Amino acid sequence: MIHMPDNFASEVPKLGFGLMRLPRKGLLIDDEQVSEMVDLFMDAGFTYFDTAFVYPGSEAAIKKALVDRYPRDSYTLCTKLNASLMGATEKSTRQQLETSLQRTGAGYFDYYLLHALMENNYHKYDRFKLWDFIKEQKDAGLIKRFGFSFHASPDLLEKLLNEHPEVDFVQLQINYADWENPSVASRANYEVARRHGKPITVMEPVKGGTLANPPQEVKNLFKAHHPDMSCASWAIRFVASLEGIVTVLSGMSNIEQMMDNLSYMKDFKPLDEDEQKIIQQAQRILGHSSTIACTGCGYCLKGCPMQINIPGIFKAMNKQLGNGLAQEASESYFKAAPECHRASNCIGCRSCERSCPQHLEIIKNLEKAWKMFE
Repeated sequence: MIHMPDNFASEVPKLGFGLMRLPRKGLLIDDEQVSEMVDLFMDAGFTYFDTAFVYPGSEAAIKKALVDRYPRDSYTLCTKLNASLMGATEKSTRQQLETSLQRTGAGYFDYYLLHALMENNYHKYDRFKLWDFIKEQKDAGLIKRFGFSFHASPDLLEKLLNEHPEVDFVQLQINYADWENPSVASRANYEVARRHGKPITVMEPVKGGTLANPPQEVKNLFKAHHPDMSCASWAIRFVASLEGIVTVLSGMSNIEQMMDNLSYMKDFKPLDEDEQKIIQQAQRILGHSSTIACTGCGYCLKGCPMQINIPGIFKAMNKQLGNGLAQEASESYFKAAPECHRASNCIGCRSCERSCPQHLEIIKNLEKAWKMFE
């Protein structure tokens, strides 16, 4: 039997507030709405907040909405250190911790992650000696627990956990749609972490919102069983029902999403046997879905020389591929892809594919987009 470290699972409620997709007014984060969302979250008894050095404006926003307004011992805060930034050096990467402390004003971090380890970047964390750096900061009291977030193969996860058994937890992408997806390997990575006895925090349980609005056949399946439950609730409850899960992060973007999540997670009930069978039917349906498994994380955008809005284009495509909304899809495409930044402007450099945590065939799908819409 696998046991978690003392008190780890019991101290963290099952729902975490992911701060990657905060509400905005134009280009600026809507601080007022974020504060209201924080209040609702805390009032419901939830305490886990997850941000990152590379989430634009997020660390500063949570200072205003949370750190400046609540006692430090009433919440737990997680942020991340990213070694994959363009031009990153050992010195600049280590500086991220101090910058994150300044931005948040938190004094220390309850949880700290080496961010988004993949096949093409994990060696940087070794080269910059960041594993040793994080352990030193834990000894110094600036970090209570540390781990890493992960977007790669079970073989690499096995390697990292063998080499770094000292990590306190891992953050994995797990959702019912990717449970058997060989590119994401949710189940296989989950099982590796369990074998190593590592507590798991979960990102992308709703695939960047994709599972909140799945293909119509999946919607019909869920609504027939629970007419009043959102599609997102099925996705989050699926993950929260797994053994060994510390908390499930939901990247909530508005008060409505917050209220929906709280409605079924405040008094969380694991999926029962009938509900598990419904999820399995949904997985079979999605196994034959032509939609693109983009989560909208935006990592592909940073290195694109043509400034193509790849997530926006894929979101438009999925309106047609998943729900048959051809006119709405076309309108969304031209809104997301202004002239000179359309799918047909792609030069095929593959910078986007090297950065994609989902390992999508982005170039191939952009070609489909311009044939579909242009």
